[in-house]
Amino acid sequence: MAAADLASLTAVGGLGNRYWNEVIEVLRSIIPVYDKVNRVISLGKDEEFRLRGIRGRVMSGNAVLDAGSGYGNMSRVALAEAKGNASLVMYDPIPEMLANVRNFIGEGGRAALSSGVFEYMPFRGGVFDVVMCGYSLRDAIQLRQAITEMHRVLKAGGRLIIVDLGKPDGTVQRAFVSAYLRYFLGIFAYLVAGKAGLRFRTLYGTYLRWPKNSELEGMLKALFSKVEFENRMMGGAVIIAAYK
Repeated sequence: MAAADLASLTAVGGLGNRYWNEVIEVLRSIIPVYDKVNRVISLGKDEEFRLRGIRGRVMSGNAVLDAGSGYGNMSRVALAEAKGNASLVMYDPIPEMLANVRNFIGEGGRAALSSGVFEYMPFRGGVFDVVMCGYSLRDAIQLRQAITEMHRVLKAGGRLIIVDLGKPDGTVQRAFVSAYLRYFLGIFAYLVAGKAGLRFRTLYGTYLRWPKNSELEGMLKALFSKVEFENRMMGGAVIIAAYK
């Protein structure tokens, strides 16, 4: 991909159809090692960041959409925060991910399962108290359209919770994060999962197409009444709550 084309994609946000299909195929192929590698490449912080995003924003009785749910890690944390009393929909583009849900949230975790993309959600407007994206929004085909859809399905006063990689605005910080994702992530993933772990290097391509933290914050502020934006790990991780 030419540098100018990549810069254009980054400014808009989203993977585009062609690269999205490549990423989905990689994700499908790494299902058996997905969770344990994610724990290692996040330097053990993934669970802490999910909890920081969810705590105080998911409450008992809420209707919750876990968008890009994968196995259900965000759902598991949200159900615990709601003391098991939440109406939960797990939504993911990969049916094989959803097939593993019960292994992670348990048989007692009642959830409706639905498969599809962020940009065209099969839900009525204004039906969810919370939409959650745990390490998934970065894989949107068209980021602005995905955020607009999430805003549409939220009730007035609803919360969009995003936990994901960050792209720091500062040049030095961005260089450190980029170097980690480009060079070291693959080594750690290989040590945990062997050759299958090397496929996690695709994550660097999604990072390149991800907007800088200030750009992402601006996209959210264009639609939501209030945005709480927390930078962690030198801006290489973000925990966001956007209120409709």
